[in-house]
This record gives sequence, C-alpha cells and structure tokens, in this order.
Amino acid sequence: MGFTIGGIREMRSSSRRRARSTEITAVAEYTGLWGWDVAPGARAVRTGSRTDCSCGAADCPSPGAHPLALGEELAAGATLEKAAAAWAETPGAALLLPVGRSFDILDVPEAAGRNALARLERMGLPLGPVAVTPTGRALFFVAPGAAAGLPDLLYRMGWDDAALDLRPLGAGDHITAPPSDFGGHGPMRWLRPPTLDTADRPPQARLLLGTLAYTSLRLNRRRSGGGNHSL
Repeated sequence: MGFTIGGIREMRSSSRRRARSTEITAVAEYTGLWGWDVAPGARAVRTGSRTDCSCGAADCPSPGAHPLALGEELAAGATLEKAAAAWAETPGAALLLPVGRSFDILDVPEAAGRNALARLERMGLPLGPVAVTPTGRALFFVAPGAAAGLPDLLYRMGWDDAALDLRPLGAGDHITAPPSDFGGHGPMRWLRPPTLDTADRPPQARLLLGTLAYTSLRLNRRRSGGGNHSL
C-alpha cells in the first residue's frame, strides 16, 4: 500500500508529538523523581559543516548547548503538568541540567571513563550517574563543590603536575541531559543511569578522582605513543 502526502504529514506530526512527549516525561522524571532542576535549552542545527543555534545569534559561542534566555527553569519537584506547560512555551527545547546545585561533574574521555567505571565498580565504591556525549566524553556526577576544590584535591593526591584530560564543571555550567541532542552531534546517553539511591547523593570527588586520573593519564600516554605501560 502506498503512502499519501497527507499520510506522510501525519507520520511526521505523530513523530514530533512522540518526541515532545518523551522530552516532557524526561523533564518530569528529572524534577520529580531525581530532584534536579531543569532548564530549557537551545538546539543546534547542522547544515553541512556549519552549525547554527536556535537562539538566532550568528556568533553563538555554544550552539545548542546553553539555556534559552526566555525559557522558564523548572525547579526540583515540578510535576508532569508543569513540565508540559513549560515546554509548550519553548517547543523543541533541549533539556539542560544546571551544575553546581545537586551535583558537579568530572569530565573525561569516554574510553577513560568506561575503564574507570569498570574499576570503580569492581572496588565497590559508591557511584553516581554517568552520562556520555556523542562527541566521546564521559560525565561523572559527583557531590557539589568538586569543581572549586579540584585543584587542591589534585595537589594533595599528587596529580597536580600530570597531563590529565580531566576537567570539572561546577556552578554556572550546564550539561545537556539525555535524550536531548548535544550541539547537533547526536543524542546524549546514560552510561550509568540515575537511581533513587544515587541521584540526590552523588559520591565525593575524592573517591573517584584517583581512578579517573589514572585512566585519563594512561589514555593520554597511549595516544601519544607511550604504549600501555603501567603507571
């Protein structure tokens, strides 16, 4: 049976409705179940090698990766009805999570993050959620304050002079939350989804930092031709 123009339009409309429903459900889950604030964010539009931002700024420094100026941030505890109402005002908005409130982020290459996660699980250490970007980064959720305290913590642990591909995100930063698109590169995904036990009680950074630093440095050495030697 062939498709009619009207049928194709209906399929596209139905697909858009499902996408909106998925996003609204995710917003309500983040606010109501995990206790996180959520902000509507801009989306990136890729045309060939060019990436434009839905905010309309021709020189946007972070296409599809910043909050919308006129969007209403939803506080933790917001209901499904509030999520639907807020996203009706900014249809198609990405889901952004403000960092520095319920959690900070330790950002490492995905390969190093997967290696570290396996090691940390074997050691039985407490872990929080871990997200992965379509650009190959792993985002470890840790207790608030980690970003500000990271330089001193690295110093005290003896990692301050190491060439680490590890950066913190803290107050004032945002991350794109699954299932939203990240900067036009594809959807964000959970490597370790949030749970009731971890969402509002992420681990202290010091419990993860040694393993993350080790796997990050080892990956850097391998990429630079240093081989797989143990540290």
